[in-house]
Amino acid sequence: MIRVKLIGAGGYGGIGMVELLMRHPEASLSALVDVQGVGGKLSDMWPYLRGHCDQTILAPDSAEAKNIEADVVVCATPDGVGQTAAPAEISAGRKVIDYSGDYRFNSAELYREYAGRIGRDPVHKAPELLKESAYGLTELHRNEVKKARVVGNPGCFAMSCICGLWPAVQYGLIELQGICCDCKTGVSGAGKKPAPGLHFPERYDNSNAYRLTGHQHVMEIERELSSLAGKPVSVTFTPQIVPMVRGILSTLYGRLPAGVTHKRILEAYGDTFDKEPFLQVRNYDEPVGTSDVRGSNRLIVTIATDERTGIFRVISHVDNLVKGQAGSALQNLNVMFGLPETMGLDLPPQHP
Repeated sequence: MIRVKLIGAGGYGGIGMVELLMRHPEASLSALVDVQGVGGKLSDMWPYLRGHCDQTILAPDSAEAKNIEADVVVCATPDGVGQTAAPAEISAGRKVIDYSGDYRFNSAELYREYAGRIGRDPVHKAPELLKESAYGLTELHRNEVKKARVVGNPGCFAMSCICGLWPAVQYGLIELQGICCDCKTGVSGAGKKPAPGLHFPERYDNSNAYRLTGHQHVMEIERELSSLAGKPVSVTFTPQIVPMVRGILSTLYGRLPAGVTHKRILEAYGDTFDKEPFLQVRNYDEPVGTSDVRGSNRLIVTIATDERTGIFRVISHVDNLVKGQAGSALQNLNVMFGLPETMGLDLPPQHP
């Protein structure tokens, strides 16, 4: 049985991992760690878990949390926490999966650029671990994830856009400059910490774009797409918050090269995604929405190429709290420990 120490257990990403691990036949929670609710049960913080997860929350600096027996540590935490915690966990013989951007980049220079975009200290606290970290978009980096001691989960927007554009850029089905990513997310993507702009009266019946330049996920998107294409790729990225709890819908636009047809694109996506357990492709005449991925580790793209105008268009749907966060982390955990990739994740979406 794989023993999991979960740091940041009380947040949305933390309870998402708890929900998944309760169904996992080969992994169990050895410790729940958080800075809030210390000494109480997780089910006191989240009563819906009563009778399912009544473990006590430990303080991060407690001897019990530090010395707990665990094989892997999942940091469901904001930027800055994982890079501080990981060195000691690695020294104790544990692997680390981090939700934040702390280990998405393999060099201190790239991390410095990323940190500047989110207003954090540009000096990484564990630069030696950056060199060996794997980018945890499992579908593209299975081999690296399998061997890694440290895995940095992708950003949820990045997951949506990279997978949504993957076959198009890899097989030259879209012009590589001028790609537009129009992305809408539910409010849970901002985490559970209260903020005036996320207060119910401010969010209900209200949508808005934000961080229109310099969004941190653009670095991941352009790096991964450039690697797939074998040449530089640039994107224009527009994130928006819409009044729903969870889910991301990304509409991805570009120009079609001469001779590329809707049929050819549909075939390329089918050939690529048919090999992936969590990726699905649909044609434009099949109704798809964020409810089709809610609560699941699926990512579904709808192909809606417009040959009349020469515009490439793909709509990518993902649950930001599962495939965009906890589900992706568990998928990586399965790969890191040689388990079937779908173990604990082969769940249908939640309806209605």
